[in-house]
Amino acid sequence: MVSIRKSLISEGSDRKKVIIVGLGAMGSGIARLLLGKGHLVEVVGAVAARSDKHGKDLGDVLELSEKTGIAVSSLDEALSKDADVVIQATTSFVKEAFTDILKMVGSGKNVISIAEEMSYPHITAPDLSLDMDRAAKKNDVTILGTGVNPGFILDTLVLTLTGSFEEVLSIHASRINDLSPFGRLVMKTQGVGTSPDEFRKGIEEGTITGHIGFLQSVNMIADALGWELDEIIETREPILSAVSRKTPHVEVGPGMVAGCNHIVRGIKNGTALITLEHPQQIHPHLEGIETGDFIRIEGSSSSVNMAIKPEVPGGIGTIAMAVNMIPFVVDAPAGLATMLDMPFPRAFM
Repeated sequence: MVSIRKSLISEGSDRKKVIIVGLGAMGSGIARLLLGKGHLVEVVGAVAARSDKHGKDLGDVLELSEKTGIAVSSLDEALSKDADVVIQATTSFVKEAFTDILKMVGSGKNVISIAEEMSYPHITAPDLSLDMDRAAKKNDVTILGTGVNPGFILDTLVLTLTGSFEEVLSIHASRINDLSPFGRLVMKTQGVGTSPDEFRKGIEEGTITGHIGFLQSVNMIADALGWELDEIIETREPILSAVSRKTPHVEVGPGMVAGCNHIVRGIKNGTALITLEHPQQIHPHLEGIETGDFIRIEGSSSSVNMAIKPEVPGGIGTIAMAVNMIPFVVDAPAGLATMLDMPFPRAFM
């Protein structure tokens, strides 16, 4: 604990050296935040998948007013530099993140990934998780998957609130957010702009996925509380619009799909011990729906009903979580870790 506290209050000469991999919406946001924390961290490399960005100054790629002196490069070139941590912001899935993570730890660097499945990776990829754990321990580094959800709102924050209970009987948490700021890919995976029939076909074909990370969150909660679930049930239903809605990327008319109501339930003896809901749609205010994060926990002798309105911003929250976990990951024991293994998150300032 002393070493963690020292890293949190370190200055100047003890700055953490960071490489950012992926310069999409999330990666660019992480890069901007890191550059604004120059007294705590030093960005030593930036990686873009598009080769036409290679060689360009990071400031130009991020459309900043000043150059940074950091040239955007390939992954192999960036990993040749000395760094404490690599932040990966390229994918949502373990299988897609795996090969690059092995390269990162093989170069002796800690890794923070915002891939949703990496928050509890053994649930969907047990063999790959074992390989990552072995590689991290061999190279004496740590791998952590985190973000705002999964990683915080519907798992870490929920579990933190259970700390005031004698015994927890059930958990019900929901995150109601506005999809309007997101781009075409998110609209596609949520089924926005489809007809009800097209939505159901997309669910069957796997092109409409709803929220990625529910299996990770529900299993993390169950494991932390010692609950052995009999089964986990997921449902995805279309949210049909009664009014016209429009974003820069999609138009939705009455009767069309404005979003996806994704629900997961952790069942024991026929009872839902854990219920997590994530209804996401564009412009929910047009039908009088307030956004927010809501957690209700029932215990043997007490209960908690928490509401955050509006919701914790998804983009900003994920960017912040990735950066705020840097000192903890640097000081953590070697291996593949989850948020259950980390001190409670806080702002790295």
